[in-house]
Amino acid sequence: MARLLIVHHSPTPTLAQLTEAVVAGAHDDEVQGVDVVVRPALEARADDVLSADGYVLGTSANFGYMSGALKHFFDTIFLEVGGALSDDGSAGPTGTGRKPYGLWVHGRYDTTGAVRSVQSIVQALPWAQSANVLEVMGDPGQDDLDRAYELGGTLAALLT
Repeated sequence: MARLLIVHHSPTPTLAQLTEAVVAGAHDDEVQGVDVVVRPALEARADDVLSADGYVLGTSANFGYMSGALKHFFDTIFLEVGGALSDDGSAGPTGTGRKPYGLWVHGRYDTTGAVRSVQSIVQALPWAQSANVLEVMGDPGQDDLDRAYELGGTLAALLT
């Protein structure tokens, strides 16, 4: 059975709403044969990543960067899961067979730096962006929650 790993940092009710919508979308009745594993960023380990076939990441935008918890996740798993850097520090070759991933980011004023910081790390992993980034500003409305549901459903469906 395919496995989708959802790694998130959801310390506020707003982020928890988005996480719940993504998880609900990944469990949509139309998606069959996918085991959905949800891990807070501070609890996710390299074994979780290595046993997954696809990923959805969720973070707040903090001072123009991803959450410290998601950064800790990347710092912890990067080399063990196949992250590669060139001698100059840029993303190294990761080969073929890249696994799909999606991303959602919540911010009060701006999400640009948080999105850029996640994408700069992920480009050095054997993952491929497989859905548009969901950027949510302020309190999420129903449209934002619907798009979060769709993000979870899309990544899960890609694994069937």
